Amino acid sequence: MSMETINGKPITDEQIQEWADEAEQGYNVAQLRKRGRKPKGDGPARVVPIRLDDSLLAALDDRADQERVSRSDVIRAAIRAYVA
Repeated sequence: MSMETINGKPITDEQIQEWADEAEQGYNVAQLRKRGRKPKGDGPARVVPIRLDDSLLAALDDRADQERVSRSDVIRAAIRAYVA
């Protein structure tokens, strides 16, 4: 039987007990980190697949690296500029 790990560190019975004690005390819901992606625009986003050839994809990746943003951020900015 293998031992469960988190980030490569074994989970001990003591750690599990600490988590259980913490949970029994309750959590401040307002302080918990919200999950999910932040909205990108005026409402929920939809996924729209597109096809790109290798040279366009390479150019997109280069631009994203230069601006230190994601591919999606570059694509959204380009579309906004195009439709403006």
